[in-house]
Amino acid sequence: MNSKYSGIISIVSLLGLSGCATMSADECALGDWHMIGYEDGSMGYTADRLSQHRRACAKHGVVPDLVAYQEGRRDGLRHFCQPSRGFNLGASGGQYNGVCPGGMEPDFVDAFNTGQRLYNLQSQVNNANYQIYAREAELERTENRIRQVEADLISSETPAEDRALRMNDLKELSERIGEIKAEIVDLIEKRVIYERQLAHYEAIIADTYY
Repeated sequence: MNSKYSGIISIVSLLGLSGCATMSADECALGDWHMIGYEDGSMGYTADRLSQHRRACAKHGVVPDLVAYQEGRRDGLRHFCQPSRGFNLGASGGQYNGVCPGGMEPDFVDAFNTGQRLYNLQSQVNNANYQIYAREAELERTENRIRQVEADLISSETPAEDRALRMNDLKELSERIGEIKAEIVDLIEKRVIYERQLAHYEAIIADTYY
């Protein structure tokens, strides 16, 4: 994705920070639980995030302030649940965990679905490019192998009994060359279609999201 999808990467990276202990001893002891809740809400974390904080802080004898946290998280969710954030989340391939308040959720989900559609269309183009690259690399390897087999066939050092095997190898490799070239042509044609679909969709949503 290019720079016009601003903010996409930051949302995905923030939503991926749930693996290890969520808070240190100092953070538990000095934590502003309203602010912690706000930050979690603004990142789109589910309510289970507080359970992770509770487990992390229990090791240090600290109990979270539930009321302050929940109030902060509600404020943070109002920041997170904006259509622009929903679009960026979907366009980055992220997941929506159903955290938005009912009044804000429809517009957020519509924008998320729009971004997700864009992501899927871009992924088709990217996948086609990858497949073309893979086939071109295989084509080069196969052509190199053919040259090696041909060199073996004309070499006086190749035993007569091996020449039949080399001829069979050459036949199979030549057939594979034809298959690879056909696959590349097919993939290029598909990529053209995918690129047109992507460009068309980008034009449709341009006024709203760009």
